[in-house]
Amino acid sequence: MRIIQDQTFDAERALYGSQDIQVKNCRFDGPADGESAFKECGNVEVENCFFNLRYPFWHDHGLTIEGAEMTENCRAALWYSDHIKITDTNLHGIKALRECSDVKMTGCHILSPEFGWSIRHMEMTDCDAESEYFMMRSSDLHFKDVRMKGKYSFQYIENAVFENCRFDTKDAFWHAKNVTVKNSVIKGEYLAWYCEDVTFENCKIIGTQPLCYCKGLRLINCEMTDCDLAFERSEVEAVITSPVVSIKNPLAGHITVPAVGEIIRDIDGANGVVEVKEAARRKACA
Repeated sequence: MRIIQDQTFDAERALYGSQDIQVKNCRFDGPADGESAFKECGNVEVENCFFNLRYPFWHDHGLTIEGAEMTENCRAALWYSDHIKITDTNLHGIKALRECSDVKMTGCHILSPEFGWSIRHMEMTDCDAESEYFMMRSSDLHFKDVRMKGKYSFQYIENAVFENCRFDTKDAFWHAKNVTVKNSVIKGEYLAWYCEDVTFENCKIIGTQPLCYCKGLRLINCEMTDCDLAFERSEVEAVITSPVVSIKNPLAGHITVPAVGEIIRDIDGANGVVEVKEAARRKACA
């Protein structure tokens, strides 16, 4: 591979169309304020570089980024690219990743509104993210040990698995399909409305009005905290290990709970069974 090292680039399309290059300790910054440094490139390795200009990685095929710094001025950093590996990198520009496929991210810090739209086949491990509309309309995701804070995350996603994650995010998983969340903490209002075939296993769910208007919803040994008006108009099978403030009009299925403050049934057709097992809860606590 051709090595490019210890240089500064600020021209428009500085390395346009390059193939088989290794770029080390370079800066993409300067008065020319050029865009699209690596557009239409292939088999590119980037190590310990600084990015302060727009749209650096568009239409690239085969891209490894390690130890990079992408500032808030590095907007829309990766679009329309595939076979991407990003490690120990800060992605701090808006819309940092979009319309990409076959992506692996490890040890990254993401501060990027509208991050990860329309991504296909992505693995994310041990990353921290703050975003709005995080990962919208993406599919085939596998996240492990990810910490995320923001609003409107994971909307319209399909075919995803989340393990050992912590999400503090309002309106998460709306319209999600075929999703499994395991051993995770999900805090936020209005969790997973309108979702379909979504499973929460050994999770802690915190916040008002979760899991409404759902189809094929499953909860397996989940704890629910400060959850009121839960399961409204949902088809649900649930085993809950903690008391719930209130459950409202579940349409179908079976909910097992150790205690519930109120069960509200004020519409026709709300036929979901709520089984309160207070005696079982006392025995478990003894």
